[in-house]
Amino acid sequence: MSRAETPRQFRLRAGVTIANKYRVLHQLGRGWEGEVYRVAELATGIERAAKLFYPLRDPRGRVSAWYARKLDRLRRCPILIPYLTSETLTIRGEPVRALISELVEGEVLSRFIRHQPGHRLSAFEGLVFLHRLAMGLESIHAFSDYHGDLHEENLVVRRVGVDFDLRLVDAYRWSGPRRESIREDIVDAVRLFHFALGGQARYARQPPEVKAICRGLRKTLILRRFPTATALRRHLESFEWQSRR
Repeated sequence: MSRAETPRQFRLRAGVTIANKYRVLHQLGRGWEGEVYRVAELATGIERAAKLFYPLRDPRGRVSAWYARKLDRLRRCPILIPYLTSETLTIRGEPVRALISELVEGEVLSRFIRHQPGHRLSAFEGLVFLHRLAMGLESIHAFSDYHGDLHEENLVVRRVGVDFDLRLVDAYRWSGPRRESIREDIVDAVRLFHFALGGQARYARQPPEVKAICRGLRKTLILRRFPTATALRRHLESFEWQSRR
């Protein structure tokens, strides 16, 4: 992609007012199509999440309209942020489509991991995290749909007791076969699991139970063992720990 085709990022600072309607609190995440911010309604003080689409990636509002319909169709999937409405806002003199959603608490995964001891989750915490993520993807895939843009900057994480609450703040529409996009979600979930445990620098010291899932991050091996999110979720609920002395 040439420089001319690269969208200009919004990079909105805290305190900035959008369209005399919302005050930016901070950025929640970003993806291929746009950026997601935590905002407060000026009239009520109610906090929301606002996804702002890059105009270059949303010609004539077609992508934002597709995404709004997708969120509505998948509104019963608990890993997605509930969609409220869509608006056209003016940012730096340019009309920008925005999707307004309910606000969820937490940090994007990259920031969340930086705040953990050693900048990583323990093996057991990582398995709990992956189980919650697999369940979330399973609910999306049950509708024969997919996320398509799963990475550490658009997954919001919050600890809840011994579990995690996970919410996806962005998605992407691929033009290829839907089945391949669903399978890519599974591979991306395993990659996030690997990232949350400390990445390649810690991989050699991970227990066999972790390596049996990561499988060297080789896509073909991951999908051979876990062809569906359901298969991954069931594995996490039933595997046996190897004995340790």
